[in-house]
Amino acid sequence: MNGPIDIRALAELRYQIRVFIGFSERAARAQGIEPQQHQLLLAIKGLPAGLRPTLRVLAERLQLRHHSVVELVDRLEQGGLVQRCPSPTDRREILVRLTLRGERLLRSLSVVHQAELQSVGPALAQALQVLIAKPARGKTRKKPSET
Repeated sequence: MNGPIDIRALAELRYQIRVFIGFSERAARAQGIEPQQHQLLLAIKGLPAGLRPTLRVLAERLQLRHHSVVELVDRLEQGGLVQRCPSPTDRREILVRLTLRGERLLRSLSVVHQAELQSVGPALAQALQVLIAKPARGKTRKKPSET
């Protein structure tokens, strides 16, 4: 390791993240879905431009194995929140889309999450700022002109 690490700052960041995740898990369950199902709905709707909601892409975005995402999609499909659709450009490719019911549920959850972030966001941002504001000891970054 190069220099001291601010363990307290890391611990505080982890704590603030867990506070928000705990809220998120409770909010999802209060709406009748599991936290990972909420994360999948969010991943589908919030994909960056250029990414398509395939099982492989969703597995990467959730950092889950392909078969785990298949199971999540199965459960959400049974609940009427998502549907599998063939790709309009490649019929071998299956895309996962939110249904109207899934859109409504995600919107409801997103509203309460945004409100919660209004409350806990400053402490989370402060915990992160403490860590990113400190230069890493023993490491120097080269300026682009020096490479």
